[in-house]
Amino acid sequence: MASIEIQVPDIGDFAEVTVIELMVKVGDTVKAEQSLITVESDKASMEIPSSHGGVIKEIKVKLGDKVKQGSLVVILEGEGAAVANASVAAPAPTAAPAPTSSEPNTAPALVAATQAASVSIATVSAAPAAAMPAHNPTSAPVGLPHASPSVRKFARELGVPLAEVKGSGLKGRILESDVQAFTRSVMSGAAQTLAGVAQNKAGGGDGAGLGLIPWPVVDFTKFGPIERKDRPRIKKISASNLHRNWVMIPHVTNHDDCDITDLEAFRVSTNLETDKAAKSGGTGVKVTMLAFLIKACVAALKKFPEFNSSIDGDQLVYKQYFHIGFAADTPNGLMVPVIKDADKKGIFQISQEMGELAKKARDGKLSPAEMSGASFTISSLGGIGGRYFTPIINAPEVAILGVCKSQMEPVWDGKAFVPRLMLPLSLSWDHRVIDGAAAARFNVYLGQILGDFRRVLL
Repeated sequence: MASIEIQVPDIGDFAEVTVIELMVKVGDTVKAEQSLITVESDKASMEIPSSHGGVIKEIKVKLGDKVKQGSLVVILEGEGAAVANASVAAPAPTAAPAPTSSEPNTAPALVAATQAASVSIATVSAAPAAAMPAHNPTSAPVGLPHASPSVRKFARELGVPLAEVKGSGLKGRILESDVQAFTRSVMSGAAQTLAGVAQNKAGGGDGAGLGLIPWPVVDFTKFGPIERKDRPRIKKISASNLHRNWVMIPHVTNHDDCDITDLEAFRVSTNLETDKAAKSGGTGVKVTMLAFLIKACVAALKKFPEFNSSIDGDQLVYKQYFHIGFAADTPNGLMVPVIKDADKKGIFQISQEMGELAKKARDGKLSPAEMSGASFTISSLGGIGGRYFTPIINAPEVAILGVCKSQMEPVWDGKAFVPRLMLPLSLSWDHRVIDGAAAARFNVYLGQILGDFRRVLL
């Protein structure tokens, strides 16, 4: 049977990524969509799956290799005829069983922590392997730090740079206890990561001078019964990103209310017409208030371009595109799909795309490309409730809009109090780029557009 070449699929905006884990070996039988390797960029990790089933004939990558879209990963022999050949191959050493995960396997799933491989990473070689030098975090790195996949996973979950951890194991191997010790030293202020040092230099501060005490270690069972549950994978990813963004970005949040009485009436009437058209064979796409918010934000970003920028060293990058991310609540945690080129799309098209992307998010099928490239993000709690909140900026963006549930309120019109539908807005912005006056003008202008949507045409 002819051989099948498995290549790296579309991995989004990443030019090259590093192979950090081999999850199969020569002779293994794999199924379609089974993960073969784990790759990592400077932002996240992802598993690369097999597009076909069969028996692994050759592995074309090794730990530490740089790969990109189209790079050859493995060569398969189709299922059936090749199985007999696999049975006569020299047996590989048996690996200890690894715990399975109940989480769905996406293709490829954007993750910050990967499962431990359930098979041995390499077959035993007859020739003795060259001794690996002990890892020294003070010297220039040579390849990947010496650590097991489980320790790499543990370090990624904590956001610990392994290259800066000194190993205490055999031949300098980094152990889980080394990662824990490094984390405690950073939290206590006794040590800093290189990224932290660079950030302190850029901001003129000294993180070590904060004098932080270690995180408390508590035996909760002393106080009563407890239950432990693993955090969902998506929430682990979000935790690391949110922690970094909150610490590194000087957040300020403006809270305002805008009158959407007329806009809501227009939205309702539009959906009634859509229902009638659907009965006559129309598309039946329902318009959401969030779709109007996206178009309104595009208009505000065009008027105030610093809100559509990013910091790059001593420069600001002003984006000429308008890709709007929207936070989607899923059973596994928060995800942020992106509406690309929202300025070129109408309300119906945006509503349809939002529905499709939100469904993908709930099903765990969003690709990295569908979650990357946002220049501004909207986080809406409108379907749940609340009044105001402080949304955390999604780096490298410089602002994010939080929206809560609208409610009827008495508003003075100069003669009497009249009932109006008011929408609470919470705009968080990066004070390194934006000042208070600009933020206030942005919110006022956004409220004016939502109050009279004809302004979006001006």
